[in-house]
Amino acid sequence: MIRYCALALLLTFAACSGEEPAKTVRLSGKTMGTTYHITAVKVPDGLTEEGLSADVETVLKDVNGKMSNWDKASEVSLFSASTSTEPFKVSGDFITVMKAANEIHAGSEGKFDVTLGPLINLWGFGPRKPEDPVPAQADIEQALTHVGQSRLLTLDEAASTVTKAEPELGINLSAIAKGFGIDAVAAKLKGLGVENYMVEIGGDLVTAGVNEKGETWKIGIEKPEPGEKSIELIVSVKDNGMATSGDYRNFVEHEGKRFSHIIDPTTGWPITHWTTSVTVIADNAMLADGWATAMLALGADEGLKVAEDKGLAVYFISRKADGGEGYDIISSTAFEALKGAE
Repeated sequence: MIRYCALALLLTFAACSGEEPAKTVRLSGKTMGTTYHITAVKVPDGLTEEGLSADVETVLKDVNGKMSNWDKASEVSLFSASTSTEPFKVSGDFITVMKAANEIHAGSEGKFDVTLGPLINLWGFGPRKPEDPVPAQADIEQALTHVGQSRLLTLDEAASTVTKAEPELGINLSAIAKGFGIDAVAAKLKGLGVENYMVEIGGDLVTAGVNEKGETWKIGIEKPEPGEKSIELIVSVKDNGMATSGDYRNFVEHEGKRFSHIIDPTTGWPITHWTTSVTVIADNAMLADGWATAMLALGADEGLKVAEDKGLAVYFISRKADGGEGYDIISSTAFEALKGAE
């Protein structure tokens, strides 16, 4: 699942009043099929750009080595390739991500599902591209028999194992592992004494402390326009994770109809509601990442009910049902409270 979110106004003002400017380090690179950008402010003496870069790359390599579906030697790939239905030993990090995935799966009425792979491939959003972009209903129903996170996966936190109920079952963590990677990098920075930072991977992010100007980090939420990059709303994000999930760039068209890459695990079909972008602000990037996908699958009507019930800060952007210009925007009480606190 691909995330899109504009990062706006990353302020780069130097300190004033003739004071020595605080040491700021900026890092960027590629990871998880996308890019990362890190801004660390007031970096403690003794920490160098080269050293921080090496530490970040080590953390990201470790996360990919556990949760990347593109790395055949990763934990998730080895689990998915295994035909054993015996408990499969995994790392503590893997358990952390799966525990969060189970909570989001249950809280979203099954709309978030890490066993969605057969349907992703069937609809042509995975490595295999079908000749016909719209599969037959019989094929969809067959794929659905191999999808079901709560039905087909068992997590044993105490034993650090994951067990599949059928040999061919696989896991895809792309809708939540990126957020975990962001949090892992942030934890490394914090452990090194960096208290003010923004860590972003592919548009999802986490912040801590303040930016170079001594203010809360300002982040832009992108308008869901496929051919342009403009900002719909700027929000302050302080000591939180933020993620946006949208269907406006990754889709297929067939006979004049657009099919989103966000697939409903309960029907096997791409979502058909009018919600096109969802932004979630949560305690960390992992939860924001997972819930953004879940909320987009739910749509604004059902998603808002879940958000209010769970106290989640969520911002929905929906296309006009009548095809008119502009968007319908609605946000949860928790999101409005964050805006009001700016």
